Amino acid sequence: MSLTWISTFLDAQAAELGAARNTLLAYGRDLKDVHGWLDGKGHTFESAQQSDIEAYLIHCDAQGLAKSTRARRLSAIKQLYRFAFEEGWRADNPAIQIASPGQDKRLPKTLDEAEVDRLLEAARAFGRNAHDIARDTCLLELLYATGMRVSELVSLPVSAARGNPQMLLILGKGGKERMVPLSPPARDALRAWLTMRDSVQEAAETKGQPPSRFLFPSRGAAGHLTRHWFYARIKSLAVHGGVAPDKVTPHTLRHAFATHLLAGGADLRAIQTMLGHADVATTEIYTHVVDERLTQLVLDHHPLARDDTRSSDGKTSSDGQ
Repeated sequence: MSLTWISTFLDAQAAELGAARNTLLAYGRDLKDVHGWLDGKGHTFESAQQSDIEAYLIHCDAQGLAKSTRARRLSAIKQLYRFAFEEGWRADNPAIQIASPGQDKRLPKTLDEAEVDRLLEAARAFGRNAHDIARDTCLLELLYATGMRVSELVSLPVSAARGNPQMLLILGKGGKERMVPLSPPARDALRAWLTMRDSVQEAAETKGQPPSRFLFPSRGAAGHLTRHWFYARIKSLAVHGGVAPDKVTPHTLRHAFATHLLAGGADLRAIQTMLGHADVATTEIYTHVVDERLTQLVLDHHPLARDDTRSSDGKTSSDGQ
């Protein structure tokens, strides 16, 4: 019965709340792990009590799982039991009073402007042919210009890019739409890629292949480039561009978009809208990134922050004392 609970809950999340596929997969993995542990202890979701859920979280901690992972699993459990209560499957919610372990504050990894420039230069210079160069350049320019999630980028419909748009309509999490302006370089890259893409598509259609509705079509099951493909490709471009590959992921460019805008004086609420964050508190982490950079800038360049400018009695070396 517990597995039926999970499948019904996931179906409801998809149908009623429009939960993204990746979110549903994460819920499914987490809840199946809980189910397996409860089953090993002779319990089910129907019979589990608060002490059982707490014991499971202690088990997760003993396994060395990060706070963020444990918090996510508890969130999935709470949502499942909230759904079960609403459906009348249980008269209580055994997880409702369990406090979240919280999450470790981690500043997002980002790139400075010079590193982004080297990535973009690599996209323009390295590729098997003109088609690949135009595609890679468009991918990176759009990602850096809009701060899109990589899943939003690779699944963009080609209809969103027609007519030389100055704003791009993006379909985000939960089916929410948002408009993000395009920079001139991104528009140029988009025009160049559309010309190349349409030429390839026309040739394919003459061979009987159906037209693709995606901006970045692929022969794979999804019909468009995958996140995993783009992850590997951007690592390769980092190597060509002389940027440390361990610093570069598609999400790093999303972070770079936000931090560079904020450092340039952009409004936090505007950045929240463009990123598609439901809560401005999620966007506020970028203020910490900028604060950390400013602090380091002072430590690196301010003359009074240098140890060798002061003598042992606290006077600066230029005092002449």
